[in-house]
Amino acid sequence: MIKEIQAKSILSHSKAPDPWFGIQYTMNLYRGCQHQCIYCDSRSDCYQIENFNDTLVKVNALDLLKKELPSKRIKGTIGTGSMNDPYAPVEKQYQLTRGALNLFLQYGFPVHVLTKSKLVMRDVDLLSQIAQDSQALVSFTITTYDDALGKKLEPGAALVSERLAAMQFLAKRGINVGVLLMPVLPFIEDNWENIRGIVEQAHAHGAGYILAAFGMTQRKGQQEHYLRQLERLFPGVKEKHLRAFGNRYVHIPVKSHTHSGNMPHTFGKKYWLK
Repeated sequence: MIKEIQAKSILSHSKAPDPWFGIQYTMNLYRGCQHQCIYCDSRSDCYQIENFNDTLVKVNALDLLKKELPSKRIKGTIGTGSMNDPYAPVEKQYQLTRGALNLFLQYGFPVHVLTKSKLVMRDVDLLSQIAQDSQALVSFTITTYDDALGKKLEPGAALVSERLAAMQFLAKRGINVGVLLMPVLPFIEDNWENIRGIVEQAHAHGAGYILAAFGMTQRKGQQEHYLRQLERLFPGVKEKHLRAFGNRYVHIPVKSHTHSGNMPHTFGKKYWLK
């Protein structure tokens, strides 16, 4: 269900850019997400979204941006996609992301878009202009190179092959694109065949970098949902998962569970492909 709401503010900020994504201002135009990925941390109780199956649209978001952007003394990178996908299907109707990009261009702010959608291609005109004036990054979440597996894990998102095609489309038009290899799901995606396949496909489709987190996190609300989905979609994996990690918040695979060979010991790292 789609519900319209009024937000009190739209930009949150930090004193320095985030070390992972280079983001200094965070913007979420929607709450909840239509992609319904089985592992999504935004489903956690701490975010106080009553029903994550609903999408809440901040219909006054652009008016708030018009007030907040001129007051920012630092032209730091604005990130969108941390709590929901800015290009989920609802964006086709409301076009809040496109409106926000127009305002970023007007006020001279760089942007980092995090997405699982091919709809981002629609805004290549604005992204190209922002890239010329400051910086525009588009990072696509890709945790498997297999469309069938991707559809199980991210049922409402674009197919992995469609994301790769969108990445190539943007790269050919001068947009700096990369991959968010996160989370890597234990017993499902944490094997070298999968990781190698993602790296090869990313490079072939114009990615300049990979932001990788070799593991996943779980909090109350998210964990219960994830375990139910494991039981439904991957028989036997829930039991393996609980034996290996119990109720730990951070789950880092030390070695591949489906192939021999050690997986990376660091939780996260940035890799350059060019």
